[in-house]
Amino acid sequence: MRPTKSDDDALVDLVDVILRKGAVIEADVVIAVADIPLVGLKLRAALAGMTTMTEYGIFEDWDEAQRLRNRETAGQRLE
Repeated sequence: MRPTKSDDDALVDLVDVILRKGAVIEADVVIAVADIPLVGLKLRAALAGMTTMTEYGIFEDWDEAQRLRNRETAGQRLE
């Protein structure tokens, strides 16, 4: 009997890699009607876990503000 890997495991592995290492997605989109371009979009998205984002200097200020807010909220609950 040989071990098998289900399709669910592949999705979990993909999400794990994206969160751990990150991925950047870039897309150029042109919306046209009757071959007449109406709207152009240039999209760029960075996907990664917060640890990876802060390692690359993205969302550092936001992360620190959230941690400070959580500490303050936790302190108010203890009183």
